[in-house]
Amino acid sequence: MTVVSDRRGTQTHRTRDTELFDYDAELRLHNEHLRAAARVGARDRVLDIGCGTGQTTREAARAAVTGSALGVDVSEPMLERARRLSADQGPPNVTYQQADAQVHRFPPAHFDLCISRFGTMFFADPVAAFTNIGRALRPEARLVLLVWQDRDSNEWASAIRRSLTAAEATPPPSTSGPNAFSLADPGTTEGILAAAGFKDVSFTDVHEPVYYGPDTATAFDNVLRLLKFQDLLTGLDAATAEQARTRLRATLAAHDTGEGVYFDSRAWLITAGHH
Repeated sequence: MTVVSDRRGTQTHRTRDTELFDYDAELRLHNEHLRAAARVGARDRVLDIGCGTGQTTREAARAAVTGSALGVDVSEPMLERARRLSADQGPPNVTYQQADAQVHRFPPAHFDLCISRFGTMFFADPVAAFTNIGRALRPEARLVLLVWQDRDSNEWASAIRRSLTAAEATPPPSTSGPNAFSLADPGTTEGILAAAGFKDVSFTDVHEPVYYGPDTATAFDNVLRLLKFQDLLTGLDAATAEQARTRLRATLAAHDTGEGVYFDSRAWLITAGHH
């Protein structure tokens, strides 16, 4: 296992008209790291796990000019949006499929490259899931993933959650099972990938901010929607819920740079080969 450091940059913001675009704006700088590491070849057949509205799939397809890209996701509404965007923007060599990558029967030994932008942390059985994905890859194919590091390294998770829920009422963060930080530990994740048939696993530290909107009001709506923190207010009485919203607005205002609302984050860019 190799651990190296990567750069931290300053993100410029781009506003989005709909909810389905917000996630791409949030992760713009992370996406640049994924694209650079993927090094999609002109003839590559690319599998994109957890593709959402398909930004990463379309980018891969544009690079694979004589190849193809398949994006899979469990969310049909996201895929419907991905198909509409592809119909408007191209390219012609991109397709999407609603599928659970943990169990879906992909064509065996078909793909040259598998990519995922934060789409692999929620597998119920990660060894079985990555083994299934591995069956779809040809020998010597590559795997390129972005996953979150631990919760305490991700201000977007820790600070915002604290603002919404009083410390005495906050349940302990989950440390096992499917969750956003399930692949945060390099040793554990390397073991999972090795057991699933991958080799030469490496981890690059990606230290970039995430973006939640051009101003505090927009960021407030985006956080409640994108991160589903509205769910944390369920069961609270009206006064307590309003106090939590007030704390959230104050937290977001403190992170408003005047050019957008940003929170610190740390991710791993994981690369591996397939036997």
